[in-house]
Amino acid sequence: MGLFLLWFFFGIGVIIQGIYLLMIFGRTAWFKSLSKSSSTQQPEEGVTVLVAAHNEFQNLKVLIPKLFEQDYPKFDVMIVNDRSTDRTKRLLEEMMAKYPKLRSVTIKYTPNHVTSKKFAITLGIKVAKNDVILLTDADCIPNSDQWIRKMTAPVRQEGKTFAIGYSGYQEKPGALNRWIQFETILTALFYLSFALWKAPFMGIGRNLCYRKSFFMDVKAFKGLWHLEGGDDDLFVNNYATGKNSSIVIDPDATTISVPKETWKEYLVQKKRHLHAGKYYRGEDKRKIGLYSMSHALFWVGGLGLLIYFGISLQWEQFSAVLGIILLRSFLVMGIFRSAAKTVQGKAPKMNPVLNDLFYLGYFWVLGSVSYQAKDIQWK
Repeated sequence: MGLFLLWFFFGIGVIIQGIYLLMIFGRTAWFKSLSKSSSTQQPEEGVTVLVAAHNEFQNLKVLIPKLFEQDYPKFDVMIVNDRSTDRTKRLLEEMMAKYPKLRSVTIKYTPNHVTSKKFAITLGIKVAKNDVILLTDADCIPNSDQWIRKMTAPVRQEGKTFAIGYSGYQEKPGALNRWIQFETILTALFYLSFALWKAPFMGIGRNLCYRKSFFMDVKAFKGLWHLEGGDDDLFVNNYATGKNSSIVIDPDATTISVPKETWKEYLVQKKRHLHAGKYYRGEDKRKIGLYSMSHALFWVGGLGLLIYFGISLQWEQFSAVLGIILLRSFLVMGIFRSAAKTVQGKAPKMNPVLNDLFYLGYFWVLGSVSYQAKDIQWK
């Protein structure tokens, strides 16, 4: 009976993992752009780049000049200074004297019934001059001077409400950074691939575009004010559809973020991100849950069979199971490296096979802790 269950678990895992890796994730990994050429006959619509910042003096000092290197004729930058106690205010005053299209609004306190980042974003959108809003974070840098033009094109030119982009992380030495690279690509494979199947379910605030008018009409954070986080993925989860959304897969349309440098900082960040998943629509939870469940069944069943056949010296069966595991490992490696090159132009060091096994504990342990957490905070 035990051997039957191991084969059953392994078989189900192989089938579902194959569907995800080849049919779903493969859409992103082997994506070929069919992008429409930008229209030069109509005037470019104005864009407001919005950044909510709390004590981000050092990052803003780098980001603001980079934003004004963008090759786009009509945009401004709105920095929401959210209760900063560092030199952010003075920096913004100096930068506004240098860059006439830079604007800022300062938040001195957050009302008790709302969470800080959503309040900051909402205030920034309310005072934004343009209807097209492009969001990023203070610790992000556009990957090219075409970022604004390419990220906003679906909203400006194709009538979409949402344009969902990718944001990667700087490469640094160490196991933590290799894990961050892997987990970032895996997350992108989920939300970009399902969006390509006309079933978008999340976006990331480090690279997200939508219309101010839509945001205000639907009262975007209604029902979400009490949640710390979800200003990006839950907003998209609630309102994005296959018709009103488009993804932007182009290395020139990405942003690069500063990665966490300690496991403690990283786990706190991911705890906040995973907590928001608790409030996804049921069908979207199942998209992630089915992959993670089949992933667990694959490894539990596969490793169990290897141990059983190894102990009983059944080397033919042992070799068959090992061959399937190795085949999937090569497939994972190929898909992750291809996806990384597709979305960000290069494949970083990330040990996809080793990290794929590590994901088994990461998802089930940290996911369970995050699901039940009540002490989630932004900053």
